[in-house]
Amino acid sequence: MHDDHDLLQNAHDSGVRKLHALLTPNADEPEADGAAQFVPAGAGLSELKTAAAHCKGCDLYRHATQTVFGRGSAQARIVFIGEQPGDQEDRQGAPFVGPAGEVFDRALAEAGLEREKLYVTNAVKHFKFEQRGKRRIHQTPRAIELNACRPWLDAELALIKPEVLVCLGATAARAIFGDKFRITRDRGHFAPTRWAPKTIATYHPSAVLRGEDDAQKAELYAMLLEDLKKIARA
Repeated sequence: MHDDHDLLQNAHDSGVRKLHALLTPNADEPEADGAAQFVPAGAGLSELKTAAAHCKGCDLYRHATQTVFGRGSAQARIVFIGEQPGDQEDRQGAPFVGPAGEVFDRALAEAGLEREKLYVTNAVKHFKFEQRGKRRIHQTPRAIELNACRPWLDAELALIKPEVLVCLGATAARAIFGDKFRITRDRGHFAPTRWAPKTIATYHPSAVLRGEDDAQKAELYAMLLEDLKKIARA
């Protein structure tokens, strides 16, 4: 009707997704073992991204616009992990392109880090939210959702083999360091993990935006920048 003859090939269109769900038996049922069955063995980053677009490893795919996979250089020495895509990331299909992404880009530039040489991803690849009127309000992923999405993150890190792995925010930090990790207490310190010889956690750029006033926002930004400069020196 709108002269879009390729509409049925657009996997991101909500109507097309519903149609395919009706045509395919049990297509709406998430896999019991998370994303593992959707991760192709021996695939490169581009193949992983293509495969992730069809992931139904947990229920989050039902309401998100699309899978938001990692983006950046396959030769990156530094990998950043956030929590999950936000509203703008979900709409645009790329990590850290919303308001938090603007804070992130500004801090990277001040720290002397070039985003083009980094790899940026999230622990969870679908946007989890609560609909309030026309707004979609961020919700923190549960452990079951983090675990379901872990095979994608493991595959990314196994391919890139970063020298430095950076966890942005508490959720990403707990996914890597464990449940006892606390950003306010443990941020800014390097430690070896099975993913990288130098692994560190710092505040998520969105924490800066959530500061109660300008003074707190400035303080949070200063701590984020301090850690990024430490990462740049490493």
